[in-house]
Amino acid sequence: MDERVREQAEVLVEDCAEIEAGDNVTVTGPPEAEDLAVAVAELLGEKGAHPQTRLQSSRVDRAYMRAADPEDFDTPSHTLAAAEETDAFISIRGSKNMFETSDVPPEKNQARRQHMKPIQETVMESNWVVTQYPAPGDAQKAEMSTEAYEEFVWGAINKDWDEQREFQAQMVEILDPAEEVRIVSGDTTDVTMSVAGNITVNDTAENNMPGGEVFTAPIPDSVEGEVLFDKPLMAQGREITNVYLKFEEGEVVEHSAEKNEEVLSALLDTDDGARHLGELGIGMNRDIDRFTYNMLFDEKMGDTIHLALGRAYEKNVGEENEGNDSVVHEDMIVDMSEDSFIEVDGEVVQRDGTFVFEDGFE
Repeated sequence: MDERVREQAEVLVEDCAEIEAGDNVTVTGPPEAEDLAVAVAELLGEKGAHPQTRLQSSRVDRAYMRAADPEDFDTPSHTLAAAEETDAFISIRGSKNMFETSDVPPEKNQARRQHMKPIQETVMESNWVVTQYPAPGDAQKAEMSTEAYEEFVWGAINKDWDEQREFQAQMVEILDPAEEVRIVSGDTTDVTMSVAGNITVNDTAENNMPGGEVFTAPIPDSVEGEVLFDKPLMAQGREITNVYLKFEEGEVVEHSAEKNEEVLSALLDTDDGARHLGELGIGMNRDIDRFTYNMLFDEKMGDTIHLALGRAYEKNVGEENEGNDSVVHEDMIVDMSEDSFIEVDGEVVQRDGTFVFEDGFE
């Protein structure tokens, strides 16, 4: 087994999930990620934990959703019961075909997400971590050889997270006490939002691996302006490009997309919270230096920001504030490398991708 797989497993079990003896641990992953699942299981055995391993397959999901009637969808009580008895969740991603679910109607996807919400909430309230295995399908979508993609994935994951945490802490110090944030990119994006009283999180080696972002939650009704998300996103097995959103009093009042706009429309119609923002994130992992159609990596890329439609994470919502509630949490990316800036309480803190605390800021 590649030693880098063992190193990734150690980060997941020891640093992220912090597994202890006696913990009930659910490990999910696709067949393509078997090596990582094996390494995780070995470590769980050494820790004295109790693993349950579940197959994660987009082919299985596709088969079920295409065959099922949405009126028959319901929250699977046995899955919810298992989640409630689980101490930690380790989710491994990896694709043989990233477009496997592309022929499932968007309305079915959204209906199923609604019924899975209680399970999602149970998982989010527990100890959880999600990571990526460098599978061939993901390498292909990133237009990289499997070997190059392996180097990319493990380079972004197996790194000095203490050093990364200190680097990102400089942005936390700026954003955490802030009142208002403005994001401008070219003549297509100019949006403002209040973050007053909400909490900025320094994301390194916790729930997402790789980490590499600083993120907070906007006040739901404060968002004003328009955004063109110039990086594509993958949603429901489809590629959506050039998403445009216009916000008034926090709500999306206009939207469009160059490709697969119907998927975007279905997402916005999922529930009331899907038309409001739940997250503002700033990418700061400089080892993620290229776009790969994988949001777990792309949202951490230096020189980018991302905004998420839908649910706000509870950890970001201040005691006096109300968070946005939705079954949706869909991240979308704006390239900030040219003709752009981030302004916090009237002061520019990033210009053309360079932070005020980095060399080269002007």
